[in-house]
Amino acid sequence: MSGDGTVLGVVIAVVGAIASILVARISAPRPVGDRPAEDDDGRDTPELRVSPEIWQRFAVLEAKVDHLTELVEQKKEEVTRLERLLRSAMRIIRRANRRLVARQETPEEIPRELVPYSID
Repeated sequence: MSGDGTVLGVVIAVVGAIASILVARISAPRPVGDRPAEDDDGRDTPELRVSPEIWQRFAVLEAKVDHLTELVEQKKEEVTRLERLLRSAMRIIRRANRRLVARQETPEEIPRELVPYSID
């Protein structure tokens, strides 16, 4: 049984040594470079440091997003104009068909692509 007591003593000594090293690391003063910035009122504030390369990438991405946003807005305007033209074409075809029916002629078939733009 004396062997068990020795092993237990060694385990306790190792755990104590590890704990004392951790306590020493945690309580040791930090170097000046690792300290967070202080506000004017003396409180510590965390500081985010980002490399210039990352800021440059953000700038490039922002420029690309701005460009894409501009393109999307232009395409929205084009789509709106095209939809107006398609609705106008649908009105013209319906008006022409009414005239053909009034003259007892066969009306023109309305293209399937224009049906969603029907106002009626």
